[in-house]
Amino acid sequence: MTTDYLIDGMLSGTGLRDTKNGGYVEPLAVGLSASLTDDLIAWQKSYEDAHFSNFPITIVNDLDREGIALSARAQVELPGKKIGYFSNGLMKRMA
Repeated sequence: MTTDYLIDGMLSGTGLRDTKNGGYVEPLAVGLSASLTDDLIAWQKSYEDAHFSNFPITIVNDLDREGIALSARAQVELPGKKIGYFSNGLMKRMA
């Protein structure tokens, strides 16, 4: 599955990874709304907290559900791009 961007909760990232060029991009810079960007920042902060708590599975599951929903919202806002989701807690692609 080829994607342009992945939503992920990597500790040092922005929450939006550029899969074609590598690295992370600022969500606003690629056209995501301020509302979605704010939600992405808050979600990533929660993922950071989970990281430092050794990724409790119940929390990771909740964060992954939220992350998949964020990727669906990003897909609506960027219809010309393919958006996926990567679980940092499980270290696998989920969408």
